[in-house]
Amino acid sequence: MKFPGKRKSKHYFPVNLRDPLLQRAQPESDVSTAWVVGIDQTLVDIEAQVDDAFVRRYGLSLGHSLVIEDEVAEALYQELVARDLITHQFAGGTIGNTMHNYSVLADDRSVLLGVMCRNIPIGSYAYRYLCNTSSRTDLNYLQGVDGPIGRCFTLINAQGERTFAISPGMMNHLSPDSIPESIIAGAAALVLSAYLVRCKPGEPMLDAAMCAIQYAKKHDVPIVLTLGTKYVIADNPQWWQDFLKQHISILAMNEEEACALTGESDPLLAANNALDWVDLVLCTAGSEGLFMAGYTETAAKRQTQHPLLPGAIAEFNQYEFSRAMRRKDCQQPLRIYSHIAPYMGGPDKIMNTNGAGDAALAALLHDISANNFHRSNVPNSSKHQYHWLSYSSLAQLCKYANRVSYQVLNQHAPRLSRGLPEREDSLEEAYWER
Repeated sequence: MKFPGKRKSKHYFPVNLRDPLLQRAQPESDVSTAWVVGIDQTLVDIEAQVDDAFVRRYGLSLGHSLVIEDEVAEALYQELVARDLITHQFAGGTIGNTMHNYSVLADDRSVLLGVMCRNIPIGSYAYRYLCNTSSRTDLNYLQGVDGPIGRCFTLINAQGERTFAISPGMMNHLSPDSIPESIIAGAAALVLSAYLVRCKPGEPMLDAAMCAIQYAKKHDVPIVLTLGTKYVIADNPQWWQDFLKQHISILAMNEEEACALTGESDPLLAANNALDWVDLVLCTAGSEGLFMAGYTETAAKRQTQHPLLPGAIAEFNQYEFSRAMRRKDCQQPLRIYSHIAPYMGGPDKIMNTNGAGDAALAALLHDISANNFHRSNVPNSSKHQYHWLSYSSLAQLCKYANRVSYQVLNQHAPRLSRGLPEREDSLEEAYWER
């Protein structure tokens, strides 16, 4: 993506004369001026090939998902290691995935808040978590705990049937004291998951998340929420609607979560309903592709040059070349929408659906942080005539998020191992330069 920032290559012929309006732009610095912060339940996904006797021995139900106690999880893990049954160990967690993918795409800093084992043996699941996380993701603020982080075991028998065993460990023991206000104050966005509210009584994770939310609101940092699973939302959709209206700027969800939240099975209508509570919506919809909805200033709206699309809202993509704004920053807010079909029709074979939505969200976060970077380095640019939330238009955001999501669908792991090739110039970019 052609975002502002440090380049890996330099011009052969130096350019000494710059636009005089940009002479006061800040010089390039090695210190990151745009980052995102995420709070996660740190966990590792562990896959292993086992027989049915192994599943029964640990009191699991073949083909089902159960939560197990820490002692059972440790015994199960040690047997898997002793018998060399583990096939894959991936760093997991929806926000952990998003922070990693953001740092791979932006080649820049993200900050992950959560817990981590205080003592980490080489080769252990906690060690794998660190190894599978981008070096550009700042883990220095993780809170050390004397116990295990979360583990999700996927036990696969000879017939390919999968049994799931989940051990939360101490992943919900993040303390409000471990939330650094200064890091959130300087962030382009604070990213949270709906899973953070699912804590046992006495676990401090929810208090830590609310502490971070208060810091973000104090410093006017956009707060992003990814819904994670429809089951959490379906328990009490009204509570979630109120929570979104009070605290959240940007909402990420899939079509099932959108339906649980709004009651609308049509992703476009669900995204439109969500604009009653938030400023920007990203909704992945499987084979239908990806939808986005947001606000822009009426005076700054941009007409699309793509074909107008039919749908539950007629010609809904009419102003998809517009850039997104927070509703409170608009004098005359206008709702805008965009859609894109799956990239290249989707992969020939979907290797993994876990993490595709996290990857799409990482692309959106990259664009938001690029906007912050550009505004702080070139504040008098015409691109900042209004207080935009995004650097690119809704149409370009869809295109970028869709491409990154495809990359994850086409691989086994939920985390990107490398960035994407730079995109080609588009009709829309020429339109914006006029």
